[in-house]
Amino acid sequence: MSEMIAQLVGVGHQYEEAPEIFKGVTFNIEKGSFHFLTGPSGSGKSSLLKILYLGLKPTWGSIHLFGEDTLKMKPSLLPLLRQKMGVVFQEFKLLDHLKVVDNVSLPLRVRGVEAKRGHKHAQELLDWVGLGDCVESYPQSLSGGQKQRVAIARAVITRPQLLLADEPTGNVDDEMAMKLLHLFEELNKMGTAIVIATHNSRLLKMFPYPQLAIQEGTIRKLPTKVI
Repeated sequence: MSEMIAQLVGVGHQYEEAPEIFKGVTFNIEKGSFHFLTGPSGSGKSSLLKILYLGLKPTWGSIHLFGEDTLKMKPSLLPLLRQKMGVVFQEFKLLDHLKVVDNVSLPLRVRGVEAKRGHKHAQELLDWVGLGDCVESYPQSLSGGQKQRVAIARAVITRPQLLLADEPTGNVDDEMAMKLLHLFEELNKMGTAIVIATHNSRLLKMFPYPQLAIQEGTIRKLPTKVI
């Protein structure tokens, strides 16, 4: 059997008095898999990624990550699970007081990697995403698309076991979008399970990976489309 990175069983979520977003969502994410998370605007793609990242607690259901029942774990242990994940959310959450190179290398520094080595890896990734000349810049001087690429470089620098990305190509042109998807593919080949939320139909056709499709509060796994 394939090793499971994540298992959601009967997960539902409701914001206070608002209608429920999910109705008994159940699906698995296998080690080394690659999925697109699809669905219309407002269907809950961002909320589902936050539930997977443990940034949003479901109203009901169970979530196992890396073999651990997250709803029964002590809150103090949850950050250890998050260290196994890379995340790219639309808020970016860059640290304005740190240079771009330090933002990208920060996850390595947290893990005890010395600064020179961390900066070297950060420089390589920034070159890949077309920001090699911005290493000494600060986030507030960058455009939205540039910030997005910095956030992506930061998310993948540790080669996480699971990468969650919310519309990672939303603020870049088609050429850069293709380059970023190839970066995700290379990371996937090294064993990282990847879930990318997107509504970009062109990317779905160019990279025909299976889809986790949100439809009326439930999840359908759509198979790979042969092109």
